[in-house]
Order: sequence, then C-alpha cells, then structure tokens
Amino acid sequence: MADVVHGYGRRTVLDGVSLTLAAGDRVALLGRNGAGKSTLLRIAAGRETQDRGTAVFRGEQTGEDRPAFRAEVASALGPGACYPDLTVREHLLLVALAHAVPDADALVDEALAEHRLADHADELPDVLSAGLTQLLSLAATQVRPRALLILDEPEAHLDERARAELAERLDRAAAEGTAILLATHDTVLAALVADRRYTLLDGQLLPDTPAASHDD
Repeated sequence: MADVVHGYGRRTVLDGVSLTLAAGDRVALLGRNGAGKSTLLRIAAGRETQDRGTAVFRGEQTGEDRPAFRAEVASALGPGACYPDLTVREHLLLVALAHAVPDADALVDEALAEHRLADHADELPDVLSAGLTQLLSLAATQVRPRALLILDEPEAHLDERARAELAERLDRAAAEGTAILLATHDTVLAALVADRRYTLLDGQLLPDTPAASHDD
C-alpha cells in the first residue's frame, strides 16, 4: 500500500501510510487500541476501501470480491464466522475443498493436531472455549493457499504454550514463502515472529524501537 489515508467521520486513523511486503516478509504492527491497526489490516485484506492512496496485491486493487485475490490472501481478523451446523473438522474440510487443495483430508488432520483441535474435531463451534475458537480461526488459514497471511491479534485468548506454537507455525509459513502481516499487543510475539515491526501512532507508521511505549 502507498500513501493510504482513511478515516471515520472527522477522525483520520491512517494518514499517508505506506507498506510493502514481499514473499516471506514478516511484519508486525503495534500500537494502542484505536490506533488504526485493524483498519490497516482490513484494507490489506480487501475488506475495506481506503479514502485515498493505493492498496494493491500483485498489481491489482485489493478486494475480497475478486476470486484471484481471495485465492491467495488468507486472513483471521477477529472471531471467525463458522457454519453452526458443521463440526470443527467439517468446517476446516469445507475451507480446504473450496480452495481445491490436494490431500484435503490429510491437511485438515494436520491442522487439527497442530492447533490442539483433534479431540474437538466432532464438536460444533458454539461449544468451544474462546481459546479453541481462536485456534479454529487460525487453523482455517492453514488449510488453504496463502501467499499473504493477515492476522489481527492472533494471540488473543491463547495461553503461553499456544502462543509459542503460533510463533513456530508463522516461522514455518514465512520460510515457505508466505508473507505475514499481523497486528498484536504482544511485544514478545512480535519480537519472535517479525523481522520488521512498526508502531501506528497518530495515523503514522513508525519503525518500532525497544524504547517505544505500547498499551499491552
């Protein structure tokens, strides 16, 4: 994205933000609640349109309504929307089959195991705890193609061990060429996962430094 400006009413939350990711890049956004992190992610994920500036993926405007964009950009931007009558496994299998991934069953079984969901595979989403619901949302991004992975506070509701496992999975994804853009309040996770860290402050994207102050 380049020179992106976006606001709500008279309040500008992004004021000339520019950010570029290449394959395998890992970028973390930090900042206080309301700083504009989620807005930036929604624009990058094609769920919201900027007021000014450009947001492109492979040379085309970002947009969830474009099949080519949806095929390569995976996101978890808050509580996932699940089909209430599908089990955890069925939900993941539907995502995998919708993207025509090879060996969908094996990929789903792997995602279930890696996200501590194997024992809950036959349960409906509405009986899951907040932590397991978050893991289901993250697992759904693993069972589909993802040249770009966009995550909004992926650590939410996760315990220390699950956060460490998340960091390991993101490291592996980046090593496989996936570009990762995430917003987080967890400075430890940001340090583990990202090779570039920025703070959003007063609509500006500033390189993060150890002395920066965050609302954790």
